[in-house]
Amino acid sequence: MVPTKEQLQAIESCDPQYDNQFYYGVKSTKIFCKPSCKSRMPRIENIEIVEDVRELIKRGYRPCKRCRPTDEKLPDVEWIEQVNNYIDTHYQEKLTLFSIAEDMHSSPYHLHRKFKEIKGNTIHAFLKERRMQEAITLLQTTQLDIATIGQKVGIENSSQFVRDFKKFCGQTPLQYRKEVKDENY
Repeated sequence: MVPTKEQLQAIESCDPQYDNQFYYGVKSTKIFCKPSCKSRMPRIENIEIVEDVRELIKRGYRPCKRCRPTDEKLPDVEWIEQVNNYIDTHYQEKLTLFSIAEDMHSSPYHLHRKFKEIKGNTIHAFLKERRMQEAITLLQTTQLDIATIGQKVGIENSSQFVRDFKKFCGQTPLQYRKEVKDENY
């Protein structure tokens, strides 16, 4: 259901008077909250309003870790898997620990600690690896220039992209592309 002006105002002002009257799901993260949640205000087009949390759960939404709209804790492994999926679908955007934590309704410290505990790696390293894997695919399957590939994987600065790629693969993107091309002939 599309939010009314009153519901949007309740969400924006984190008004606890509206708790248990309705819940809102955030389509982009598949997380749902109480109106009083202190998380960042989502884009209006991403807000879905319901009166019963079971409806959101049926649609694949998970409860927010910050406001806990069901008063249950989402198991950390499931939550970190959501974070993982979020990074997989948003790696090409400008992501930071703070922006991911905000979108996943957590503090950066808690997210960093839990992600490292469960995945054995930091979010920063995971994001970098995801971007480099996609860069490898683009180098193998397209003729895009190096700067464009860097932008497509979320690294605006082409020098930074080349440095990151060289650390990851042991060679520059151009060297990698040439090597792959030579192997195919």
